[in-house]
Amino acid sequence: MSLVVFESQKQIHCAECRRGPLRHLVRESGVPRCLDCADLGHLVYLPRGDTALTRRAREASSLSAVVVRLHKRRHRYERQGLLVEDAALARAERACLADAEARARRRERDRRRRAAEDVRFTAAFAAEILRLFPGCPPERARAIAAHASVRGSGRVGRTAAGRALDEQAVSVAVRAAVRHTDTEYDSLLMAGVHRFAARARLAARIDAILDAWRTDPAREEAS
Repeated sequence: MSLVVFESQKQIHCAECRRGPLRHLVRESGVPRCLDCADLGHLVYLPRGDTALTRRAREASSLSAVVVRLHKRRHRYERQGLLVEDAALARAERACLADAEARARRRERDRRRRAAEDVRFTAAFAAEILRLFPGCPPERARAIAAHASVRGSGRVGRTAAGRALDEQAVSVAVRAAVRHTDTEYDSLLMAGVHRFAARARLAARIDAILDAWRTDPAREEAS
């Protein structure tokens, strides 16, 4: 059973040494005593909030006490923190710091791994664009792939079909890039034209560009 220390919200003095007002006190047989008189004065206060630090400090401390405060509106005592031995808190802080450093190193490794995966995926996406649209300028293919495959963007390249390099998904990405880059689609939207009407108005021009890109320029020259 845990020792309980109360966080006072009133002007209360120790019944034994008369020290006060007390922030933390112990009640023995209904009588308030300060931590020193209750033989808890050597403990240090650890506020709640860091679950791992609290758990480690409590486990490392041979003596500890739970600090509670009365919530008047709820009519119940709520945990505020813990009193533990100073050395136990120091050991717990060192352990948590080591964990934090390990987590930081793992996050950095994961970041580098994801960055490398993104580079490979963007290159594969660009290669698939050029396979489907061999007449697309390579720099355009790379730009389209980079835009469509941004992690966390929700764009077509990050969908399941996009990650699988599905032909339809890749074609959707290319068509969207042509629509925004090679036509006045965005200006039409800004002018208040509904997007479906704007797409219909520009469909023939977009199809012409895509048809031209589907033609392999090397094959055209050979013929």
